[in-house]
Amino acid sequence: MKLQNKKVAILATDGFEKSELFEPLEALKKEGAMVDIISIKEGEIKSWDDKNWGKSITVNKLVKDTKESDYNALVLPGGVANPDTLRTDENALQFIRSFFKSHKPVAAICHAPWLLISAGVIQNREVTSYKSIKDDILNAGATWMDKEVVVDNGLVTSRNPNDLPAFISKIIEEIREGKHEEQVANA
Repeated sequence: MKLQNKKVAILATDGFEKSELFEPLEALKKEGAMVDIISIKEGEIKSWDDKNWGKSITVNKLVKDTKESDYNALVLPGGVANPDTLRTDENALQFIRSFFKSHKPVAAICHAPWLLISAGVIQNREVTSYKSIKDDILNAGATWMDKEVVVDNGLVTSRNPNDLPAFISKIIEEIREGKHEEQVANA
């Protein structure tokens, strides 16, 4: 198992895109990683699945009580409501920033790069995202690329659920590689 003894945080709240949380979660576990679901609310959080609420998942820890030092990497699933809610929570933004300060891999898909913008960690980076937030990314000082996966010194981004195979493969690769000294908030 490639990720044995590795611990990954998935930061999400209600409205996360179902496949963008559950597929990486299952793949990371299959590779031997321990994975915690981190959120801003206790109990369960609900996914968004096509045009309605979908499957729920139990939260392991609240972000306000969680330390980046307990994890090797961070995964940020998309959906529209999920990152839009999380980006207004200072504890969530501080948690994201701490992974960049520690040079650890961070992966964001779909609308999740909104979190990178609000955390102030996207400037001078090459990223991709769901096409509707391209202008937000450009306005935040990043370079936007229309590719299924973009990796920039430990930062992994993808556009949408169709890109999940490439996204998951790169997450696993980056976690195996470990810290990236160039993985910083504003290079």
